Amino acid sequence: MLFSLVISVCAVVVSLFVGSVLGLMRNYCTGRSRVFKWLATAYIELFRNTPLLFWIFICLVFCPVPDFFAHRMLGLTSVEVRVLFRAFVALVLFESSIMAEIIRGGLNSVATGQFEAGYAQGFSTVQILWYIVLPQAYRAVVPTLLSQVISTIKDSSYLANVAVIELMSRVWQILATSNMYNGAGTQLVSDVFVLFGLAFVIYFVINFALSCAVRSLQNPRPRTAPRRVQAAQ
Repeated sequence: MLFSLVISVCAVVVSLFVGSVLGLMRNYCTGRSRVFKWLATAYIELFRNTPLLFWIFICLVFCPVPDFFAHRMLGLTSVEVRVLFRAFVALVLFESSIMAEIIRGGLNSVATGQFEAGYAQGFSTVQILWYIVLPQAYRAVVPTLLSQVISTIKDSSYLANVAVIELMSRVWQILATSNMYNGAGTQLVSDVFVLFGLAFVIYFVINFALSCAVRSLQNPRPRTAPRRVQAAQ
């Protein structure tokens, strides 16, 4: 469970950065720099319209691994660390394309008058984006970002297909050896229900808590006036 959460959180952080860059390139690169807009558009459409599992297998075969990840780490063997790195790269490649569209929606929600006001104050385009536009864009898409975090946690279960040490992979490993500890000498239906039921509860508790946070942000409680004001009214 810890590895599932760590992989998901790290993927979300890196994908948010990459997606922000892609969203800015697709929205604001015009004129001579429009080639960057085309590249960002091609990247986003390519990864958004293909399955995550496809890129997991592609990265497992073709993704190079830096020397830093070629040795034992965090209680894992060198082989497991390399597989974990490649799976993480696949998750970032896929999630960053979705993050880019989320950020781009936030950027489009900011009025163009914000740029005019920034230029009137002597700000450059980069300063306007950094100090004025991006803070408003991020604030507008917080609920959608949290929803994507939930999807990322669920999508991390795909990594079990390449033997990454995460929650679903451990469930499959334990199930494969259930005949050694259940006393029956073979796998039982109850083993399947117990193990996958436990995984269900863990995923549900984590994602339901985040889902409640999303709903609270989407539907904030109205602020009530102080009692003295209410009495005066």
